[in-house]
Amino acid sequence: MDFETLLAANRVVVERWVKFRVSGPDAEDILQETYLAAFRSFPSLQDEDAFRPWLLSIARNKWRDWCRAKARRRETPVEELPDVPAEEAPDTAVAETLAQLSLRDERMLRLFYLEQMPQKEIARRLSIPEGTVKSRLSAARDRFRAAYPYRMKGEKIMKQLPLLLPPYEVIWKDEAPFPVVWEEMLGWGIVPRLGETLVWGMYDLPSRKLDVAYDMAVTGKARVHGLEGVSFTARVVEPAPALKAGDLMIEPVTNSGAAQEVWTFVGQLQDGHTRFLSAERDEDGVRTLTTFLDGDEFMANWGFGEDNRGNDIHPTARGLIVRDGAAYTAQREGVLDVVGRCDLVLDGNRTDCIAVMDLSAYAEGVASLQFLNRDGRTLLWQRYNRDDWALDRYGRRWSELLPENERITVNGIAFVHWYDCLYLR
Repeated sequence: MDFETLLAANRVVVERWVKFRVSGPDAEDILQETYLAAFRSFPSLQDEDAFRPWLLSIARNKWRDWCRAKARRRETPVEELPDVPAEEAPDTAVAETLAQLSLRDERMLRLFYLEQMPQKEIARRLSIPEGTVKSRLSAARDRFRAAYPYRMKGEKIMKQLPLLLPPYEVIWKDEAPFPVVWEEMLGWGIVPRLGETLVWGMYDLPSRKLDVAYDMAVTGKARVHGLEGVSFTARVVEPAPALKAGDLMIEPVTNSGAAQEVWTFVGQLQDGHTRFLSAERDEDGVRTLTTFLDGDEFMANWGFGEDNRGNDIHPTARGLIVRDGAAYTAQREGVLDVVGRCDLVLDGNRTDCIAVMDLSAYAEGVASLQFLNRDGRTLLWQRYNRDDWALDRYGRRWSELLPENERITVNGIAFVHWYDCLYLR
């Protein structure tokens, strides 16, 4: 098949990709440069079936060239977290602020934010250890914030995320749970809707220290195997985890993806449920994408509900789990149910909440309590381990490992409070 025929069959896809990011004459310029580059390189394409992704990759490179050129003209900001297409928030003050920094700081920020280069690649390019990249990048961000004349996007939220979990109290009430619309992605807390952002952190107990924090944002529309959804990112932000060997929090921090600089997901809100469609990560320089069609590999981490139908956005008290003080009675494991209403007094603020318990629905031998406000947004998430959970790995029962931590019982079996997650929007 010749170039013109293949281009005609794929022109609409490329135009939508470009015009979603850039509008007006600039979009037309990027498209013309894309088509010209594709025509010149077409003889080197060995597999015509790969024409569409090949053409899209050229368009992506031309768009990035456009972003870099615009940045050099001092029209495009270095975004703080999360990454956003540069043309969406022009700010000449950013370029002026960069010019005030040292050449090392400016280069580090440009490589990471404008060129979207992973820290491992920056380390290779600059011939420095990856740990040095992380420390220099953190210092450069701090100096940029100090010099920038306006408030950085997300700065207020990050300043509110404390390094120590504030004191809180759960005051249970003998009142019926109120109805909520709970549209969050299970395990990550963000709502799959354009414009949504979230910062959340994982806190060790009993020390209450922040082990890892994530900055999340919905970045645009997406389609996976023909299903419409939105793409959202989860980026690890300071403080980066620095856990010593033997620290009990190594496993949950690692399992949450903290070793990855950025996770990219596609989620869907449809038919009264939220569900994951795909998850993408960068591991040792190799980008790996799994989707809902990948069977157990995907379902084990991202699948919820029967056939990955997802999380029901209208949780109700179904009586599958009944609370009596710190004792819970469950009809069976592998369920999620509303277990009561309470006031959550967190850092002096009192919020009317409902509590949702997950009993072994995500992982066997694990219970969690999640406190939702009237907007259906999670404020606090508590993790409990059955006393003998992962006994072969940890060597001791959790009541021995964490003797100071709170305990509950489920069907008469002890569960020990392990850690908390705090969510801010």
